[in-house]
Amino acid sequence: MDPRALLRASFDAAVAAADPLRIVDAYLPPPSRQGRTLVVGAGKAAASMALAVERAYAGAGVALEGLVVTRYAHGLPTEHVKVIEAGHPVPDEAGERAAAEILARVQALGPEDRLIVLVSGGGSSLLSLPAEGVSMADLRATTQELLRCGAPITEMNVVRKHLSRIQGGRLAQASRAPVTTLIVSDVAGDDPSAIASGPTVADPSTYDDALAILRRYEARVPPAVQAYLEAGARGEHAETPKPGDPLFARVDNRMIATAHGSLAAAAEVFRAHGVTPVILGDTVTGEAREVARVYAALVREIRAYNAPFAAPVALISGGECTVTLPKDGAGRARGGRCSEFLLSLAIELEGVADVHAIAADTDGIDGSEDNAGALADPGTLARAEAAGMPARRQLEAHDAWGLFDAIGDLVVTGPTRTNVNDYRAILIL
Repeated sequence: MDPRALLRASFDAAVAAADPLRIVDAYLPPPSRQGRTLVVGAGKAAASMALAVERAYAGAGVALEGLVVTRYAHGLPTEHVKVIEAGHPVPDEAGERAAAEILARVQALGPEDRLIVLVSGGGSSLLSLPAEGVSMADLRATTQELLRCGAPITEMNVVRKHLSRIQGGRLAQASRAPVTTLIVSDVAGDDPSAIASGPTVADPSTYDDALAILRRYEARVPPAVQAYLEAGARGEHAETPKPGDPLFARVDNRMIATAHGSLAAAAEVFRAHGVTPVILGDTVTGEAREVARVYAALVREIRAYNAPFAAPVALISGGECTVTLPKDGAGRARGGRCSEFLLSLAIELEGVADVHAIAADTDGIDGSEDNAGALADPGTLARAEAAGMPARRQLEAHDAWGLFDAIGDLVVTGPTRTNVNDYRAILIL
């Protein structure tokens, strides 16, 4: 198989392994004819998860109703569970209204009812219901600032949980009905309290932790946000429910898809084509261009000494890198962490033969544009130069998208309606 086609096939397999329409049924509780079954949720996979629940319970006599919120253009037609589209990665009023309705419907449940919560990556933004005294404009500004300064998603979510009326376990706290949560993980390490800011999961973090994160990144947040967190640290606002709280005895959180599961599915594609797959990990984090430099050093070692792995080999990894933008806003900043990783890798591997790579986000959107990621090969830099897109200039401008678009090497899938984070594969022939 052509190297580029093989790389794309591996990515497609990774996405398919996390497709809710294929996997949700196996994790649902048996149908209940007692009381109501309310389905709520948030994330990039919310619509496909809701549709999968409807299909699984079809004809079973379940009194099914609900509401989920997903990213714009990620909706699907459903019959019983309403799908609302809202803003991501920066929250908006549509998400706020949906979150408020979800909370109200959960609060109306009784002990004889059942609550099914569908959680996936992106839910932190989509399920945004600011704490009293914090406006949506404040929450938007805080999210934008944390994105700009390159804070990892887990630390962003510590802050967001403490500015929310619904995240950090508070949704479970609001329910008198037993709760079953199905989780598609998009965070390194699959910590359920970090995924979509853990609406039904005990939260070990504190207001003090949130303030420490703002200080660490020198984040400039609105005065109302700073004041609210400081008041929380003084004990003036209730903390999120913690591990050991008896309320979680009625909550069953089930992890149904992870990055590692998707990497394993991709590995089988390479193995079937005579290429040894090596999974380097599903928790890779750090600045995208710096991670690329480390990977490039490993590739050079393999190419020069056939060690520590012998070609043909595919180096596969997942996780979520970051891209830190300049405070002054300089640069065109088009693209995302996957395309920036790939461009940096191509620069570092200039002159190295027979190395091909893909980096793409399993949700189908890499950063600011409409592509999932991109492909690179030994001719990438020359084609970019010929197209008037010198690689180093584009990297410094954080405009990897412009380069890969100019040479026709973007990977475009449209919304995949799932999300188990980034996928990277480097094929050494």
